[in-house]
Amino acid sequence: MSVLPVREVEKVWGREHLPAPFAAPPGKRIGEIWFEPPAELPNLLVKYIFTSEKLSVQVHPDDAQALAAGETDSGKEECWLIIDADPGAKLAVGFGDTVDAATMRAAALDGSIEDLLAWHPAKAGDFFYIPAGTVHAIGGGLSLIEIQQNSDITYRLYDYGRPRELHLDAGMAVARGEPHETALRRHIPDRGTVELARGRYFTAHRVDGDPGDALRAEYDTPLLVIPREGAVRLHGERVRPGECASAPSIEALEFDDDALCVIVRPA
Repeated sequence: MSVLPVREVEKVWGREHLPAPFAAPPGKRIGEIWFEPPAELPNLLVKYIFTSEKLSVQVHPDDAQALAAGETDSGKEECWLIIDADPGAKLAVGFGDTVDAATMRAAALDGSIEDLLAWHPAKAGDFFYIPAGTVHAIGGGLSLIEIQQNSDITYRLYDYGRPRELHLDAGMAVARGEPHETALRRHIPDRGTVELARGRYFTAHRVDGDPGDALRAEYDTPLLVIPREGAVRLHGERVRPGECASAPSIEALEFDDDALCVIVRPA
């Protein structure tokens, strides 16, 4: 197990200039940096996302819905950890009030769905868990880490007039017209070890320094590590901020006292 290969993904809403330590190739608008899942953890995908404009209003199916629709990928649950935000940046998760299917469809067709969504101001340290079926949209001026099921199924409901395919029928079949649960979003303090997610498909923690005995016992299993600050070493080799590595267990990792990283394992 080792540092994972990187895949840079161009997006219409991406950036020509990325925050350090990343750099976009000249003339490219990079919106996502994927870390190719290792054979030991094929169902987990970690990305960095960088936005200059709003992403589409979209929704993802769960496993059963994806299977029923004939999709070749699994469903998609995901979570976001905001690492940087321009002043005024925001994102939408769920609706402000309960919305019925007819109202949602009509709003997706005329663009007023933006006004029905619940938009949240975003800043570094904010965390959101996004269950399948949650209608959402990430705004411009954001940098975040996304942890998700390894699935590329996205149903776009509205895309601000961009010339990209929409998936209104498929999206409406899985979209939940309801507010996002308050317990699924919160602000993470700058320092300290914190549980981020404990869902059906993955568990994730933000680790500050030594992980401690409890996490050593819990992560006695293949995992991914995403350094944010300081030094984390895998078999003596440094894994740097901007990289993601797979490890056979947390015991294979060495954490400096000032290291700040995210670790994730299958649930």
